[in-house]
Amino acid sequence: MNEQSNEAVSVRPDRDGGPVYILAVETSCDETSVAIVRDGKDILANVVSSQIETHQRFGGVVPEVASRKHVESITWIIEEALDKANVKPTELAAVAVTQGPGLVGSLLVGMVAAKALACALELPLIGVHHIAGHIYANQLVNELEYPFVALVVSGGHTELVFVEAEGRFRIIGQTRDDAVGEAYDKVARALKLPYPGGPHIDRLAHEAREAVTLPRAWLEPDSYDFSFSGLKSAVLAALNQAAMKGQPLAPEAVAKGFQDSVIDVLVEKALRAVRAYGAKQLILAGGVAANKGLRAALEGRCAEAGIPLLAPPLSLCTDNAAMIAAAAFLKYRRGQFAPFDMKAEPLLKLEAWSV
Repeated sequence: MNEQSNEAVSVRPDRDGGPVYILAVETSCDETSVAIVRDGKDILANVVSSQIETHQRFGGVVPEVASRKHVESITWIIEEALDKANVKPTELAAVAVTQGPGLVGSLLVGMVAAKALACALELPLIGVHHIAGHIYANQLVNELEYPFVALVVSGGHTELVFVEAEGRFRIIGQTRDDAVGEAYDKVARALKLPYPGGPHIDRLAHEAREAVTLPRAWLEPDSYDFSFSGLKSAVLAALNQAAMKGQPLAPEAVAKGFQDSVIDVLVEKALRAVRAYGAKQLILAGGVAANKGLRAALEGRCAEAGIPLLAPPLSLCTDNAAMIAAAAFLKYRRGQFAPFDMKAEPLLKLEAWSV
């Protein structure tokens, strides 16, 4: 069995300079995914099985159902990833898995599968922080320059992260209540739109000719934190007041007003952080990074300010195992492997995972 070590080394000596194939497993929420990535950049396979149709009837993810679906899918997805990559198990250099944050039951399914595979093949095990994966999804398609600021926007996270060097994270701003994705889903539910709500609100916002005026939560003048709970409440109040007057609001006008408010705050704080921290790039990451309105606003403002903006393709925005493999490569090169008694940590801190 390979010795599990936390001592930094440049490369594992038993690879003889050949390609490094990492098999990664991602089961933090409701996507079951397995990927094989070469040398931290080249995606050979990235198989993703989504559970959206299963959870739509409930209007959100049901943790117990998600865990059960992962159990049903994980074995054949591992087999399919190996087949698509045309890589033999004996050619793998390491097995990586999302350690946290996420739903504990879902994390455990991926953890058990990864440990079993690593143990059977006598390979090192690498635990990966889910948000580090989202950030380093950009490494799969772009060249990263340090230091940079990452704007992470997803269903459960809204954060500004200063990355001063490879794998060195410092959270400089985060949501104090709802994450962006949560706010989108709650507003979509009020507008009677299907789950997940983000794509539907984004579409309606682009169709709108006018917008309902809604507040922006800037918080303290020097704060990089976010708050979207008040905005969600403002949307609900506007809908209720209009209904009581017998003058219901157009859903597309509400969607545009809501999205404009969210985007204004995200973009302004992200650009302010880039300037304040002397960042060379602004990185967009997370599931909500697929939002067309947010992308367009960031592209425009960054172009005006002369700030390079990097964003992954839509296929790498949502949860996937290729991003986990990309982040795992940082640990692999340093020989920072996890013990086989590694636990799933649903509240794992990003700074604690730094290489």
